[in-house]
Amino acid sequence: MINEILGKTFYYNRVLEYLIAVGIIIGSFVFLRIIICIILKRLKKFAEKTTTSLDDFIIMIIHKFVIPMLYLGSIYLGLKYLTFPEYITKILNVLTLSLVTIFIIRMVISIFEYVLRNFWLKNESLEAVSGTIKVLLPAIRIVVWSVGVVFLLSNLGFDISAMIAGLGISGVAIALASQAIFKDIFNYFVILFDKPFVAGDYVVVGDFMGTIEHIGLKSTRITSLSGEQIIMSNSDMAESRMRNYKRMSTRRISFKIGVTYETGLDKLKEIPQLIEQIISSVEDAKFDRSHFSQYGDFSLNFEIVYYVLSRDYATYMDVQQEINYKLKDEFDKRGIEFAYPTQTLFVSKVDGMENEEIKK
Repeated sequence: MINEILGKTFYYNRVLEYLIAVGIIIGSFVFLRIIICIILKRLKKFAEKTTTSLDDFIIMIIHKFVIPMLYLGSIYLGLKYLTFPEYITKILNVLTLSLVTIFIIRMVISIFEYVLRNFWLKNESLEAVSGTIKVLLPAIRIVVWSVGVVFLLSNLGFDISAMIAGLGISGVAIALASQAIFKDIFNYFVILFDKPFVAGDYVVVGDFMGTIEHIGLKSTRITSLSGEQIIMSNSDMAESRMRNYKRMSTRRISFKIGVTYETGLDKLKEIPQLIEQIISSVEDAKFDRSHFSQYGDFSLNFEIVYYVLSRDYATYMDVQQEINYKLKDEFDKRGIEFAYPTQTLFVSKVDGMENEEIKK
């Protein structure tokens, strides 16, 4: 009785063959479950002892991609034991290969994203990382999916070389018509990899200056000090001479002051030392030098150089203001007068007549 049932044929296969196929699938599932539990248990124990996120990422990859592909392989192995019409066999092969390709593509994209976040961009700010991932990851997805689809079509028997040749001719025509766009996109990747500036940097490009707001595929947006938005192509940004003030650790300041010609020699000699004392007393300022540099048209000029120990422009202005206040206060205490444009009138008598000479 049992032999008769097992020997009956349904859709090209006996009942026994169906049972064997189901047994292969169930047995493979059980075997995989045991092996996976053992491996994952050890990996999780190892991951708890480490501070790196790499082992956690490996566990995620196994859970999300490797295990489903192994189960899919078990089902495929069981079904291959059975005999089906040719068209069903082809459908089974195409479906299995397509699912495996999708899993592999998604796994590769996840690996790329992990590498970008945790290795290539690990020293960048959160804003810079999110901005880079937002733009770069879609490009990576397009490339990986394109390669995966080509691989899939090639394994399904399509003539890939003819398709690529046709796409190549079309691509050349499109590239010639879109040179400027592709140039900006290429320079975007130059900016992305070389990092001459990132979002948040204060830069000066030619006659324009401001804070980098956003770096896009085609253009870069800059917010100027007066508030308007400046939009420049990535080609202009990559090919221009640029000053990036966000990157400097200190700011060198050079300025001049002038005192009147009536200032005595003793007081003139005191001024460099007095300026040094004033600058050294101001927070975030480092004195470099101070010298009586020249005789001006209406003043005795001193050149002063110091460093602001911050790259922030507002800090520099606060330091310079404090120095100016103290210079005014100390000069007033000592009776030293700042010079400003004046006219001096000299009157003399020559042969009984007054001769006026104006000295500026």
